[in-house]
Order: sequence, then C-alpha cells, then structure tokens
Amino acid sequence: MQEADEILVRQALAGDTGSFARLCERYYPALVATAHAVVLDGHTAEDVAQEAITQAVWRLPSLRRPERFGPWIGAICRNLARDALRDVCRRRKLAQTYTPVERESDPEQSAALKEAVASLPEHLRQIVVLRYSNELTYAQMSQLLGLSEQAINGRLRRAKKRIARFMQGKGFEVESA
Repeated sequence: MQEADEILVRQALAGDTGSFARLCERYYPALVATAHAVVLDGHTAEDVAQEAITQAVWRLPSLRRPERFGPWIGAICRNLARDALRDVCRRRKLAQTYTPVERESDPEQSAALKEAVASLPEHLRQIVVLRYSNELTYAQMSQLLGLSEQAINGRLRRAKKRIARFMQGKGFEVESA
C-alpha cells in the first residue's frame, strides 16, 4: 500500500529525503505528461518536470495542505511549462512538432489528428494527452490536476467533440461515440 502524500510530505519536511524521493518517483511520469500537454515536445517536457521537482524542493515548506501535494506540484509544472512554451514559441512554432500516439496508418489522417489536438485549448489538450498519449486513468488525472473525475470526463467529452468536428471539416469520416 502506498503511503499517503500527506505523510510523505510531513516526513520530507522533517528532513527525510527518501520521502521526497518517493513523491518524485510517484509524480514524475505525470509531471512529464502534464508538461508535454503544454509544450508539445518530449525533451522540453522532461526538462520542465525536473525543474518542477527542483522548485518543489525549495517551496515545500510553503505547502499549506500536504494532502494536496499532487495538484500543487502539478500547478508548478503547468506554470513552468507555460513559461517554457512562451520561450520556445518565440523561436519556432511548436504546434507542428506534436506527435500523438499513431493509431492510424493513413499519414494524411494522422497529420490532421495532430493538427486537431494541437488546436485544442490547453485545458482540453492536456486531458487528451494525459489520457491517450500517456494512458493515465481518470483517478490519476484527478489526483494530478486537482479536478473531479466528472470534470475530467466532461473535458474529455468536449475535446473529443472538437476533434471530431475538426476531422469532419477536413473531410474525414468520424465514428459517433
């Protein structure tokens, strides 16, 4: 059984570095996924996730509700990812470099799907990437984002509808869900 975040945070604040390491191991994949949903680049996402952990180390004493460690570090990561995206976007357009999990063999359809996902607002794109590219469960996304599973489900449904409309607009047949 996993130790609760609250216990690990309190132990880390008391000087137990192993407790913070366990929190990092627990959240690192989700942090990378969160950053990737924003910056749309795997290497940059890993850099952002590592920076989020570094900042969390320094800011941990300011965490008022240790049981909310997941949403707290997730917010740090999202903010850092937005900063990184602004920096990178000054140099190039990242939306074209996004590569979702390939499920179709048709390159034209795959390109349209990439474009559809990249065109989503960040809060919807994040849910799609976390769910389908990183295969997080609703419970994992809920813990990371601090949203209810119902809110995640609603965002995912809205994202799917937007993607379907986009794909139909590009002339692709879309199965109704």
